[in-house]
Amino acid sequence: MAIVELDSKGRLTLPKRIRKAFGKKVLIIDVGDHVKLIPLPSDPFEVLHGCLKIKKTFRELRQEAEEIAKKEAEKRGA
Repeated sequence: MAIVELDSKGRLTLPKRIRKAFGKKVLIIDVGDHVKLIPLPSDPFEVLHGCLKIKKTFRELRQEAEEIAKKEAEKRGA
């Protein structure tokens, strides 16, 4: 735990141990009576790499989505 003060521009400086643990990017959430800091990865795509097992290309996925949307529009009489 640490107590810090805001400077004249409303900024605060996190203690070094917290900066090292959190990295350079954090999400700040206002939860009413306090704020919550959530560390964010420097490269969010790196974190997601491999979580989806899709073998189709983006182009193939987009084409399928367009075909589905077209069929749904035809059903509705658009």
